Amino acid sequence: MTHAIVIQTATALFEEAERIADALLEEGLAACVQILPVHSRYRWKGKIERQDEHLLLIKTRRELFENVHGRILALHGYEQPEVIAMPVAEGDPGYLAWIAEATPHQA
Repeated sequence: MTHAIVIQTATALFEEAERIADALLEEGLAACVQILPVHSRYRWKGKIERQDEHLLLIKTRRELFENVHGRILALHGYEQPEVIAMPVAEGDPGYLAWIAEATPHQA
């Protein structure tokens, strides 16, 4: 059984979010990437920052995390982008099978 994960990252520019999503999908590293507008508040270098961002929710397989992580770092404009993975504890069997089928890239 393939283990599904959701990887999360955020970008300042919508075009950058689209570029990352397209690359991951075209390279078979993601089955689906959702891009959502978010209003972020965070601490950075001792200051509280406010930024409108675009959150990417990337559906993929756990064994592809390092490949996805590398592609995000290569395409991302932030000095230190968020790249976190959350395991999918449960899910519709058909949907989970589709994630596995839609991510042919080998780890």
